[in-house]
Amino acid sequence: MFESIRDGLSSALKTLSGRGKLTEANMREGLELVRTALLEADVSYQVVTDFMVRITDEAVGEKVLKSLNPTQQLVGIVHQALVDLMGPVDPSLHLRNDVTIVMMCGLQGSGKTTTTGKLAKMITKQGKKVLLCAADLQRPAAIQQLQVLGQQVGVPVVAGEPGGNPVATCQRAVAEAKKLGIDVVLLDTAGRLHVDDELMKELAQIDQKVEPHQVYLVVDAMTGQDAVNSAKAFNDALELDGVILTKLDGDARGGAALSVKAVTGVPIKFVGIGEHLDELDEFSPERMAGRILGQGDMLALVRKAQESFDQDEMKRAEEQLSKGQFTLDDFRRQLNQIKKLGSLGKIMDLIPGMGEFKKMMDGMNPDGDMKRLGGIIDSMTMPERRQPSKLIDQSRRRRIAAGAGVEPHEVNELVKQFEGMADMMKKMQGMGVRERMQAVSQLSQGGMMNPGARLAKQKQGTGKRLTAEEKNKMRKQREKEMRKKRRGDTK
Repeated sequence: MFESIRDGLSSALKTLSGRGKLTEANMREGLELVRTALLEADVSYQVVTDFMVRITDEAVGEKVLKSLNPTQQLVGIVHQALVDLMGPVDPSLHLRNDVTIVMMCGLQGSGKTTTTGKLAKMITKQGKKVLLCAADLQRPAAIQQLQVLGQQVGVPVVAGEPGGNPVATCQRAVAEAKKLGIDVVLLDTAGRLHVDDELMKELAQIDQKVEPHQVYLVVDAMTGQDAVNSAKAFNDALELDGVILTKLDGDARGGAALSVKAVTGVPIKFVGIGEHLDELDEFSPERMAGRILGQGDMLALVRKAQESFDQDEMKRAEEQLSKGQFTLDDFRRQLNQIKKLGSLGKIMDLIPGMGEFKKMMDGMNPDGDMKRLGGIIDSMTMPERRQPSKLIDQSRRRRIAAGAGVEPHEVNELVKQFEGMADMMKKMQGMGVRERMQAVSQLSQGGMMNPGARLAKQKQGTGKRLTAEEKNKMRKQREKEMRKKRRGDTK
């Protein structure tokens, strides 16, 4: 997400930074590139117009043009304008002393039912009791899906009969919640393929009869301006308290996230960042603006690490490091920890300065290389993992390579680089989670077992992009390695 707008804004700012001296003329030229980047990212035309008026007034001024570093100051102006465009945001649910009723609405396919389950999990982590109500009675599949989600989260579900009365079902769910001492009721209401009168009448009846305390609209960020238009239609009918954007981990251009608050006046409360139930995050305009400008989001990465990493395993690893011990077996466990964070592509999006490196990695498969590393280590005996340099000779190397489905030289390369890895891991001793994640990012940039990644790293140092010929060469090399691996598997 946001790659197109990030690339466009980066191009505009690089154009300005390449000038020896900023003048009003070339500043306006750079700002026109910013405007184009926003429009190409599917941001509302009126939102772009108002946004550009604001930053132009601030950027084309004597204070900026005469500042010591006008380009950095312009970045600051654009960052603050993005924050103001998407904020302010209040992610709290404003829970009451008695039962808090939250009404979830949205179009079919927006991820409404799944998001209801995610929100339930988020609330239960805060120590609150949740009850789910399946009130989308036009689609039996939606009822079954919510019941499955309820089982996964470990919360009760009240469901109506297909074709039944959704208002009565919601009222029964609230009565059941009061009886059970439930803190929050989440009403999963009906969805349609598009906004229509029948849907709005049904939602308005639930709103009037049940009187929910919060009304959230779930919209698919992949639909661009259609998401903003549907948010406006729902808000006109129901007076929304917040929007939840889903599929922000997808290939959306980002226009909906930048437009929805300005067009509807309704803040984005939460964002869906993946398919799993724990992948719902509070929306932060500051952090989102940082990601749009290629500054990463280390806070999100640190939080994800704290939630995903096995703390007992981390403690055991730290004890090993404190004794000066680090083996390939320990590294294998670290790989398993890193995999819990998701794909390396997602991790790169959160690390400052990794945007360009990620583009250089286009056409390569770092996640596949991590699996290859794990396969090589798994093919070793315990003594070999503890002392690879001493024990792994030519015959052992062939045996390990055959077991992992790789070439012997790849085993040799891993053994040679292990000493450097061990030194890095030992340096991580005593680091906090933030420093630890930055060190892990350096490991991921190292390009072990990946000739293409090493070439990309070299190119990064010279500030050059990989050519099409170089990318094609790396792709052929990968295909050659996979063919060799398949031949090894069939022997």
